[in-house]
Amino acid sequence: MLLKRAILSLTLLAITLIASGTTFAQDPPIHVNGSLIDGPSNAKEFSAWMAGMKRWRIEQLKRIGYDGSEYNRPQLKWTQGSYIQPQLMIEDRYFYDPVAGKYTVDRYLDDLERRYGGIDAVLVWPTYPNMGIDNRNQFDMFRDMPGGIEGIKQMVTDFHRRGVRVLFPLMLWDQGTRDEGKDEADALSEDLAEVGADGVNGDTMIALPRKFRIASDKTGHPLAFEPEHLRVDEALAYNNLMWAQAVPGRGPLVIGRDVLGVSEPEYVDKYKWLEPRHMTNISDRWQRDKTIDLQYAFFNGVGMETWENIWGIWNGMTQRDAETVRRIAKIERKFSHLLISPHWEPHTPMLQYQVYASKWPDQNRILWTIVNKNEFDISGEQIEIPYNPKWKYYDLWHGVELTPRVKGNTATLSFEMEANGFGSLLAINASSVNNDLERFLDEMHHLNDVRLNSFSERWSVLQQTLVKIAPTKLAATAPPGMVLVPAAQYDFKVAGVEIEGGNRAGVDVQYPWEDSPRRNHLHTMQISSFYIDRYPATNAEYKNFLDATHYHPKDDHNFLKDWKDGKYPQGWANKPVTWVSLEDARAYASWAGKRLPHEWEWQYAAQGLDGRTFPWGNTWDASAVPVPDRGRELRGPDDVTAHPDGASPFGVEDTTGNIWQWTDEYQDEHTNAAILRGGSYYYPQGSKWYFPQAYKLQQHGKLLLMAPGIDRSGTVGFRCVVDAVPAS
Repeated sequence: MLLKRAILSLTLLAITLIASGTTFAQDPPIHVNGSLIDGPSNAKEFSAWMAGMKRWRIEQLKRIGYDGSEYNRPQLKWTQGSYIQPQLMIEDRYFYDPVAGKYTVDRYLDDLERRYGGIDAVLVWPTYPNMGIDNRNQFDMFRDMPGGIEGIKQMVTDFHRRGVRVLFPLMLWDQGTRDEGKDEADALSEDLAEVGADGVNGDTMIALPRKFRIASDKTGHPLAFEPEHLRVDEALAYNNLMWAQAVPGRGPLVIGRDVLGVSEPEYVDKYKWLEPRHMTNISDRWQRDKTIDLQYAFFNGVGMETWENIWGIWNGMTQRDAETVRRIAKIERKFSHLLISPHWEPHTPMLQYQVYASKWPDQNRILWTIVNKNEFDISGEQIEIPYNPKWKYYDLWHGVELTPRVKGNTATLSFEMEANGFGSLLAINASSVNNDLERFLDEMHHLNDVRLNSFSERWSVLQQTLVKIAPTKLAATAPPGMVLVPAAQYDFKVAGVEIEGGNRAGVDVQYPWEDSPRRNHLHTMQISSFYIDRYPATNAEYKNFLDATHYHPKDDHNFLKDWKDGKYPQGWANKPVTWVSLEDARAYASWAGKRLPHEWEWQYAAQGLDGRTFPWGNTWDASAVPVPDRGRELRGPDDVTAHPDGASPFGVEDTTGNIWQWTDEYQDEHTNAAILRGGSYYYPQGSKWYFPQAYKLQQHGKLLLMAPGIDRSGTVGFRCVVDAVPAS
């Protein structure tokens, strides 16, 4: 018992040290908070602070038994210069053309080159937030990408042709969907080796365990590892990259200016300090002004996660941020060999208040990366350095040579920096100046003819449009199997169930009467009368359609996946058809002289006019819906007639809890998404990150669309409507 209590006490102490600022016993003390290290309180303390930092680094590396051999591996050295890395949602319309049926890597990269100077690596994301719509696991979602393994392999090759490395994600939280039948480390390593990928992002992970290093090496195709939040110091040895996001108890990674306009001093990246070859990519996805993040990255010689398509929600960079990325990345790429210098000197003394610099030396040159945290321009004398008559001095940011003011053995350099801006210096042996450097200086001079502050800092939401649904021929009487829903003034109230995004502009969808996408919607509207299928389309009905038309989609991956040899399973005639894409459902509706319902029509037919929560009333009735399937395999939906107690006020059945149902489609410049209604019987367990259910009639799901093959799901079907002749 005493031993257990001692272990518990040590565990609680460790958690406390991680969750709060920690002071290590150096002289002067080194303050570490998460992945941040405080700088010296003033320039007079710099020498003592720097000596303490060096001692702390030696001690900490010994404590964790550090071995830097992974950073010497030729196959992994690319990570040390991988400064700009976006997360790419596979549903991004710049990345794949579903009409042509091909990846459009060049179009995607050309857009980023134009807007912010291009990227070094890309994290290709095929899973969350769609994963959990059925029992496909993360590896299934990966293999369901258009073209399967061969298509992905060619896509990776296309990125490599443009000098861009490719990572894919790993979700260890995915323990509720189909069992892959082998360890995740082996499954991941084998799949990514087969397509030629370069690395792995560990979603929600504080480190990728060493077994992934072993499994990857076993394939002969070593992968680089990038946890979302590196919090295990020992894992620094084999996690060559990391994201950096939040510090426990401190809010954002880099604390911003306070209400008085006084900036926090710049922080030192802990893992970059411990291993200068380690790469951090700052991910502050929801932030609309990334100045603070970009300053932290430039000061520490690390990179940015230029993530704009966040789960189909567009948070595009402002013009100023995009132009900043272009300029700092240009310097970082050019001098990447200096930014891994073991002699890095953060917080090297500067002359001006709230101007912070890092010094990156080698034998023949010294680079300084500098940030101005004042909200006004700073000019004049900025730094004093030892004078060397054989060296030349350049303001890299502006691409001009500087003439130092020399006094004895000291050279003072003067230059200008914009408000909340950046600067960079180069001291170089005159004999090392060459045409390549002069061309680079010309490029930087040309770029900085236009000040950063002349670019707009205004963020704007991306507009969405509703994909039109053509009306049907008007029907005077109810077609077989359909019921009348009369015209009415209807209070349409619904909210998206997206897990992330909060109430930001851009989340969910933008109805035609709204000026931006948003999560919560309320609108009083006049709905014309229509007829709606009493039940969702069944397997038997879809078979009749196929027999009559010989329909077969061009992209037939997963089409009617639960059928065999063109026939549905025995006993499934009256179950709703699933594994049909939005296009497959529209084809059936067109053949039947029908159309898919608008979402508000679907909701009105299920709800009536009294605003009830469920089709049968305001209290959940488990007998009115199928028993939830919480296992790892799909058992299949119930018959559409199995739950008559779930009927709506109009007699419409099977709207809730059996299968999701296709309704409207929305489109913006980067994403297509479909609105799903009704929820499904399948409910994977073990994680909050699976596609959320929406059983309440005031809720809807939003499924991101890429291509029919991956869009099809074992829990998604449809029902149709026909426009009615207006009552006289």
